[in-house]
Amino acid sequence: MTVRIAAVGDVHVGLDFRGRLGPGLTQAGTCADVLLLAGDLTRVGAPEEARVLVEELSGVSVPVVAVLGNHDLHADRADEVVGELRDGGVQVLDGDSTVISVDGWSLGVAGVIGFGGGFAGRSASEFGEPEMKAFVRRTVDAARRLEHALGALDTDVRVALLHYAPVPDTLGREPAEIHAFLGSYLLAEAVDRAGADLVLHGHAHRGTERGMTPGGIKVRNVAQPVIDAPFRVFELQPGPRQLRVPPVNGDDAPPSARSTRQAHGVWQ
Repeated sequence: MTVRIAAVGDVHVGLDFRGRLGPGLTQAGTCADVLLLAGDLTRVGAPEEARVLVEELSGVSVPVVAVLGNHDLHADRADEVVGELRDGGVQVLDGDSTVISVDGWSLGVAGVIGFGGGFAGRSASEFGEPEMKAFVRRTVDAARRLEHALGALDTDVRVALLHYAPVPDTLGREPAEIHAFLGSYLLAEAVDRAGADLVLHGHAHRGTERGMTPGGIKVRNVAQPVIDAPFRVFELQPGPRQLRVPPVNGDDAPPSARSTRQAHGVWQ
């Protein structure tokens, strides 16, 4: 038995996108059991853009689960964006989780946008100006809610769905000067404490696909500019074995010890 997950982020749908994404996204229903959207679903966070995305998703025959991204918050109309998506059948997560049944197995997805702050040794701290403390507290809160949502899942497979990056590995050619605005190590720590089989994120357009948390959990950047495809498919087999992804360019470092609940799979 294999749980097949299609995922993509950063589609940045505008009003001129009608008919552009639908043909590709519709294929998710033929090769996956669920479609996960890793934020930046719209161009500027307009509800009308979310409505176009719903139209493009209308041919997808599997459940669609999403988190928002920073672009979706830009117009300060996030509630309306979420309303349009939910009315169109998209389940939007924000510090909570959902469970999907796949041929008798259960797939749990915990989702949060996340936020910035940087990574170990080069990160902001909750000190000084009120603005800096508020910035870091938002990330602390996002990590706390992600950990709670993941920890509450009692499913055969568990996936963390984010927009911001939890590790620097997947930032690739993004300038080091902006790493603090692309993600936070606190998100990875939350995943390692709660446990997961796979972490998916977007946001880093000039990033690379593959990374790993300090605890050995696979991280994949599925931003569309990175994967250069309508979506990427991950195959996870419920069981005690670890997630197994074919190496690229010799990158096959053994993960750290992980929970026996974690799955193994194939990345296509």
